[in-house]
Amino acid sequence: MHPRFFPILLLLFSATIFYVGFAGAGDVSSENPFTPKGYLIRYWKKEISKDVPMPVFLLDKASPLTAVEFAGFSKLADQRALSSHLPDFCVKAILLCFSDLSPSLEKHDSNANFAVYLNKNFTNYGNNRLAGVDSFKNYSDGDNLLVDSFRRYSRDSTGHGDKFSSYATEANVVDQSFNTYGTVATGGAGDFSNYNKQVNVPNLRFTSYSDDSNGRKQTFTAYTDEANSGDQKFTSYGKNGNGAANDFTSYGKDSNVLGSTFTNYGESGNAANDTFTSYGTNSNVPENTFKNYGIQGNAATESFKNYRDQSNVGDDNFQSYGKSSNAAKVDFENYGKSFNEGTDKFSGYGNGAVGEEVDFKIYGVNNTFKDYAKKGVTFTGLPNVSSAAGASLGATGEKISKWVVEPGKFFREKMLKSGTVVPMPDIRDKMPKRSFLPRVIVSKLPFSTSKVDELKKIFHADDDNSTMSKMLTDSLSECERPPSPGETKRCVTSIEDMIDFATSMLGRNIVVHTTENTKGSKADIMIGKVKGINSGKVTKSVSCHQSLFPYSLYYCHSVPKVRVYEADILDPKSKATINHGVAICHIDTSSWSPGHGAFISLGSGPGKIEVCHWIFENDMTWTVAD
Repeated sequence: MHPRFFPILLLLFSATIFYVGFAGAGDVSSENPFTPKGYLIRYWKKEISKDVPMPVFLLDKASPLTAVEFAGFSKLADQRALSSHLPDFCVKAILLCFSDLSPSLEKHDSNANFAVYLNKNFTNYGNNRLAGVDSFKNYSDGDNLLVDSFRRYSRDSTGHGDKFSSYATEANVVDQSFNTYGTVATGGAGDFSNYNKQVNVPNLRFTSYSDDSNGRKQTFTAYTDEANSGDQKFTSYGKNGNGAANDFTSYGKDSNVLGSTFTNYGESGNAANDTFTSYGTNSNVPENTFKNYGIQGNAATESFKNYRDQSNVGDDNFQSYGKSSNAAKVDFENYGKSFNEGTDKFSGYGNGAVGEEVDFKIYGVNNTFKDYAKKGVTFTGLPNVSSAAGASLGATGEKISKWVVEPGKFFREKMLKSGTVVPMPDIRDKMPKRSFLPRVIVSKLPFSTSKVDELKKIFHADDDNSTMSKMLTDSLSECERPPSPGETKRCVTSIEDMIDFATSMLGRNIVVHTTENTKGSKADIMIGKVKGINSGKVTKSVSCHQSLFPYSLYYCHSVPKVRVYEADILDPKSKATINHGVAICHIDTSSWSPGHGAFISLGSGPGKIEVCHWIFENDMTWTVAD
């Protein structure tokens, strides 16, 4: 035997003996003490009062690595070599990682069945195609991690059509890139219908899409409807195009916190015709940026109709829109009407334009127009805007419908009464499954915006616009955000860190609560037996919510002046117990925003009412033990 293997065998032999003694000593867990779970069990017993057992749901979030895997990956972390073993690391540690780009389908059969494809690379696919249609129907539906790359797809094609119908519906984390799609194409059409409906965290990028095309039409119908918290970027879309028509109908409807960026969209295009109808309708906090949109375009027609209608808040930014364009016509009809006022900013609008006509009809509220063109642009329906920089348009006075908050998402404390029938929101965890990393490993990984580039290298986020890159940057930025008034917060990267934060705020005699399962979601339920934590008195808790990151990362914060309840959840027809829920009621809401969804749902405003909500799947709240 080679002498270098002897210490390793001795260590494993010792670990086995210790493990037998450990497991046979009457301990409630059979975990090998050299695994991350074994270490966590000992840490819990050391830091938490002896009378409080560790809950199974928390232990299940710990790293599943074996003792040998734990030792091996710890060594790789020491050597800064995890990146070279990322696929193996991600699988064994149960992390959220995206596969590296797969081989191109360039030479595949033109009649391939796209319905059964998943995470494919369509680079150079369909080049020089003549007529015909490629149909992506029910492609990647319900997938968890979706990465599709369409580069130079249908380049130089003539009369070729592409249909994306029910594409990636109900998928989870979606990363799709359309680079130079349909470049130099003549005729044909691209149809995106029911694209990415009900997805969670979409990151969609259209870069140089249909550049230099001639007479090609793109239709986006029911695009990203009911999506949650994502971004879409259209960069140099349709540049140098001729006679291109783009129709965005019911785009982003009923979505939540969805951002869209149109940069250099339609640059130097000729006779473009863009229609935004029911764009962002009934959505929550949509953010749209139109930067250098239609710059140097000729004879473009753009229509914004029922744009962002009935949305909650929202922010649109038009920078250098239509700059140096010729004979453009823009129609804003019924634009930006919302229950809670958003913000629309028009900066450098129409500078250098010739013969541009802009018509505002039934425009929304809280809009600021700065640095408008003094010459070359005619504004109708917007008094004096061309002569007064910074003009602000008032409200129309019409009644605006409220943005719809999911029934049961927020409720009053009086609803927590036995026998009451109430709607239960969708409390299912919609994030990808991940585990915590062991503290020993995670402490060796960078965790700050100043070192985000190092973290991107580890998780192969080479593209700064990719979902992984954005996920890392956004979560780190949120963790570094200053706390709100009266809030104490910490992002915890291990369960040990979570325990430390909870004990620092509440002491060692604490318990952690979560809702038992997801039964009753999106249905009416009956409240059964109700128990108030701390006898129903106002107390203090530490709530922890998931953040989207490669490994489990929780945003924990102290929550003063709350009442926490446990309640049996019953089937309203059979009266059988189907769940055991945990609800938290915030007694002091004085620092909350007037536009908070709770006030939209329940009425009233900050400081006037208490607001309750359920603890969703995989979230938790810590309280002092009774």
